[in-house]
Amino acid sequence: MDLGRLRTLREFADRGSVTAAARALHCTPSAVSQQLRALQGEVGLPLTEPAGRGLRLTDAGRALVARADEVLAALERAESELDTYRSAPRGRVRIAIFQSAGLMLLPGLLTRVAGHDGLEVDVRDVDMTPSEVPGLVADYDVVVAHRDEHAPEFDPVRLEVVPLLREPLDVALPAGHRLADQRRVELPELADERWISVDFGFPVDDVLRSLTVRTGVRPVVVQRINDFRITERLVAAGHGIALLPRYTMDTRRGSGLVGRPLAGIRAARLVEAVCRTGARQRPAVAQVIEELRAEVTQLTA
Repeated sequence: MDLGRLRTLREFADRGSVTAAARALHCTPSAVSQQLRALQGEVGLPLTEPAGRGLRLTDAGRALVARADEVLAALERAESELDTYRSAPRGRVRIAIFQSAGLMLLPGLLTRVAGHDGLEVDVRDVDMTPSEVPGLVADYDVVVAHRDEHAPEFDPVRLEVVPLLREPLDVALPAGHRLADQRRVELPELADERWISVDFGFPVDDVLRSLTVRTGVRPVVVQRINDFRITERLVAAGHGIALLPRYTMDTRRGSGLVGRPLAGIRAARLVEAVCRTGARQRPAVAQVIEELRAEVTQLTA
C-alpha cells in the first residue's frame, strides 16, 4: 500500500473532514479525495461512506486506520533511528586493508573505534594490487590501499582518496651484512646482491623496478614472497636482501635484521584510505577514516 495514501487516510480520520485533512496536508480537498479513492481501489474495499454533506469512515476504513497508525509509527521510528546514523558515527563500517598496514594500524584503530558507542568495524585483510582497489571499493566502505609514489593516482572522479602515510622503503639486511654498519646504502653497492621481492604488480616490486629504470642497476630477484614477516626471516637467515616498509620492519634487538635507507633515492609507498565518492558523508565512515589518520599521526610522531 502507498504510504502517502495511508497518511492521507489517517489525517482524514484525525481531522474528521476532507477539507481539514487538506489543510493539514497543505493540498486541495480534491487531492485528498483522489488519494482516498485511490486507496480504496488499492485495497478493494470501501473505506469511506457519505455522511450528510461529508464523509465518514466505514468499519473497514477504521480498521485500516488502526493498522496505518502502526505502520506509520514504525516508519517514523526507523527514520528517527536513521537520523542518528546521519548525525553520529554509528553502525558497522566494512574495511579492507593490506596485510602490512593491518600489522601497523589495525591494533590501534580497533582500540580507537572501541571508544565510540555504536560504532563497529568489520575488517578483512586483502593482498591487493593498486589495480584491484576500485573493485574492492564496491564491496567495502573503506579500502586501505598502497601504491608506489610514482604510480598513477586512483580515479578521482569515482573514488575519494584520503592520504594516510608516505612510508619510506628501506633496504633490509642481515645483521652481519658487510653494509649493516653504514648509515645509508648506495644502490650500486647492492649490484651483486640477491633480492627477495613480492609478486609482480605489488607496490614494493614497482619501486624496485623503478629504481632499475632510474639507476641502471638491475636487481637479481631470487624469491617472490608477499608476506613481509616471512621475508624478514629469510633476510635475517642470509637468503637475500629486500626493500621493506620502514614502520613495520622488525629491527628490534635480536631480530637479526637491520634497515638502512637508500642514499640519494626516494623510495616509498603511499598508504591511502580509498572509498566511493560521497561515502564520507556517512558519519561512521568519516569517523573511521579520522581514526586511521590519528593512528598514523601517533605512529610517525
